[in-house]
Amino acid sequence: MDEGSTNRHRRLAPGTSLPADARPSFFLLTLLFALILPGLANAQAPPSASSQQELRTTQDWNRRLGELGGEVQGEGVEYRIGADDLLEVTVFEAPELNRTLRVAAGGEISLPLLGAVRAAGLTPRELEVVLGELLRRGYIKEPHVGVFVREMQSHGVSVFGAVVKPGVFQIRGAKTLIEMLSWAEGLAPDAGETVVVLRGAGLAAPAASDNGSTPDSAAVEINLKELLESGEAASNVAIYPGDIIKVTRAGVVYVVGEVRKPGGFVLKSNENISVLQALALAEGLTRTAAKSQSRIIRSDEKTGERSEIPLNLGKILEGKAADPVLRPNDIVFVPNSAGRLALYRGLEAALSVTTGLIIWRR
Repeated sequence: MDEGSTNRHRRLAPGTSLPADARPSFFLLTLLFALILPGLANAQAPPSASSQQELRTTQDWNRRLGELGGEVQGEGVEYRIGADDLLEVTVFEAPELNRTLRVAAGGEISLPLLGAVRAAGLTPRELEVVLGELLRRGYIKEPHVGVFVREMQSHGVSVFGAVVKPGVFQIRGAKTLIEMLSWAEGLAPDAGETVVVLRGAGLAAPAASDNGSTPDSAAVEINLKELLESGEAASNVAIYPGDIIKVTRAGVVYVVGEVRKPGGFVLKSNENISVLQALALAEGLTRTAAKSQSRIIRSDEKTGERSEIPLNLGKILEGKAADPVLRPNDIVFVPNSAGRLALYRGLEAALSVTTGLIIWRR
């Protein structure tokens, strides 16, 4: 082994530094590891919990709704004519028969030479074939008929409940539940977790299933939170003309009186909360709260009658009494204490006078 090889394999003695010709290489290796190692660590690290989709507020729900609305597409079902639709009928061989007419409530249209013709339930193409066959029987040898739906008035989908823009939306064919909720401009702040789809008499709805049940009169319940979190196609049901969509409202509890932040608090999960939890949402009691004179005001769902339940917040806070569970629409009322109010006002007045004397003496 030559002297150069021996020098390359010789270990450095403690306290000595690298040779001058080796310093640039060592610096480059250190820089390379500093750039590569963080990337490898991030690539191998599992996704954090914060990166997962969490839907806590209505804003989160609407943001997710917008994301899913751009990913899904409704089923391609051809539009079927219904009552009150405005049709434009063209007969190319006989322009005098051209008409723009509205479908009657009974589903018929009236044309010269042909009289009343059933149109409701047919697609525009099917109606073209029917009209062509009627004209061929005794008027035109080879008629060419065109049918165009100028206005769709019969196949609306009603969306109401806890949405921003409830109303009736005309659709051509089928859409998805997420698409219809997007058309209603998203969910209202008090939206609950359940959406009910009532199957109407939509002519584009699916036929009876193998077991003989028809979906026209069925009610389908969908857990909205699960749908938005998972985005599964099975929960994103198809909506057909004539269907009704109802977004249920979440329960609300109210805390009023001597609390720091009075108001109503939406129960997103539709679960009941306790009195102390409600007080925590209201940011606690004020100094002048009459703890022992508080009460729960509850309304009967059937009769609408109100009842009052005494509430000793002092004992509940000390753990000497049970923490009652609230129901949706309950009102927790915390009155003020006249004695405490007078005491604090007196202290404030005395403090004001003392401060004034100090300033006057100066």
